[in-house]
Amino acid sequence: MSNKLAIGKTAILLAALTEDEMAAFQPTLSDVKYCLGKVGSMNMQKVISAVETAAKRNGLIHQNLYRETHALYHAIMEGMEGVTRGHLAIGDMSRTVGLRFSVVRGMPFLENGEGEWIAVAFYGTIGAPIKGSEHETVGLGINHI
Repeated sequence: MSNKLAIGKTAILLAALTEDEMAAFQPTLSDVKYCLGKVGSMNMQKVISAVETAAKRNGLIHQNLYRETHALYHAIMEGMEGVTRGHLAIGDMSRTVGLRFSVVRGMPFLENGEGEWIAVAFYGTIGAPIKGSEHETVGLGINHI
C-alpha cells in the first residue's frame, strides 16, 4: 500500500457517511473521482444498472471503453457478494436491499505504472421484503482499470 488514501476505505466511508458527516471528510477527496447513489430493489440487475448509470453520468468511466465498463462490472459484483454474503441473488431468494453506494476511481499506489483502480462500496439493509425484517449490510469491490 502507499501513503495515498486507500480507494476501498474511501468508498466504504462515502457509502456509509451521512451528508453532515461527509462535510468533514470532503477535504480528503482531492486525489480521487467519485459519485454517490441509492438503490432499493429485489432485482439484482436494477442494482447493477443503478451503479453503472451513476458512474457513466458522473464521468467515472468512459462508456465507449470496454475495459472500464468491465472493471466497473466486476467491482459491482464483488461488492454485491459482500452484501449478499456470497449468494449473488436477492429477489430469487425473497430478499430485498436498500443500499447507498459509492464509486471511487483513483491511483492508490505510489508507482504510477500500477494505473487507475475503481472501487464500489455498498452500505444499507438486506432482508425479507417485510418492513422491519432487514439488517445492516456492507460490501466492497475493487478492480484495476
